[in-house]
Amino acid sequence: MPPSESVPDISIVIPAYNEALGIAQTLTAVEQILRSEDCSFEILVVDDGSVDGTFEVLQHLAKNYPWLHGIRLSRNFGKEGALLAGLRESRGRAVVTMDADLQHPPEYIPQLIAAWHDGAKVVNAIKANRSVDGSIYSWFAKRATGLLSKLAGIPLRYASDFKLLDRVVVDVIAQSLPERERLFRGLAAWVGFKQVDIPFNVARSIRPETRWSRWSLIRLTFTALTSFTGAPLQIITLFGVITLVMAVIIGGEALFSRMHHQTISGYTTVILTLLVLGSFIMISLGIIGYYINKLYKEVKRRPLSVIEARTEQK
Repeated sequence: MPPSESVPDISIVIPAYNEALGIAQTLTAVEQILRSEDCSFEILVVDDGSVDGTFEVLQHLAKNYPWLHGIRLSRNFGKEGALLAGLRESRGRAVVTMDADLQHPPEYIPQLIAAWHDGAKVVNAIKANRSVDGSIYSWFAKRATGLLSKLAGIPLRYASDFKLLDRVVVDVIAQSLPERERLFRGLAAWVGFKQVDIPFNVARSIRPETRWSRWSLIRLTFTALTSFTGAPLQIITLFGVITLVMAVIIGGEALFSRMHHQTISGYTTVILTLLVLGSFIMISLGIIGYYINKLYKEVKRRPLSVIEARTEQK
């Protein structure tokens, strides 16, 4: 490893939340791979407000590993905030982002680096096999990312946060995009540049249990959808068209009955119409409210994360 003042070839950014038990194993695995590449490197672990002593473990490890830089955020800001903090603190000519639980196998890092050496500015590790996630979760994830890719116009199917970014791309994402509601994997695709995809098999997490649920995936999908497209707002127009068609049909039926002197009770029709209209209005208001909430967060321009401490190097 060169002196700390020099610029490393590769920076590894790992967001971590309550990873005290497994972070040492992850760091060892990543270090071994990077040593085999004969390149200078640094590893930045961003402790996203852990409550299990993750930062204390990093402080202990940093005394023996000069390439390790631990960063502790003042509270839990979420993965997107931790990733952004790591990108801004990184110094490498290229940056690899990956998870702390080894579901992103370090064995694929040499392939990412090789593609970067061949001229790629963004190297995406895409999920070729995610059977470890379970059949139901995998099915839902494929459908959600497929829908998002079509509506947002960016390739997010099988996408992951396991990526290599050239320093030019890192500076664009970390410094030139001021938005607060972020989706890292979406931004990496949106910025363009020469991109290469490398398939990988998702490994089994070293955690005893996953922290992702179907609800988490739904929330992430909706956040991504509203961050990259206005399609949900266009649904309101669709509601209006459906309501208009219903009005024409019900109105035509009423006129026909009146012209033929048939009895019109109308009670059931009126109630159903009010219920449908009320439902459409409430859904529309909810969608508009979600976008207004996003605008509210953007105009406040609060930082995505606050750094509380850094590990001390030996």
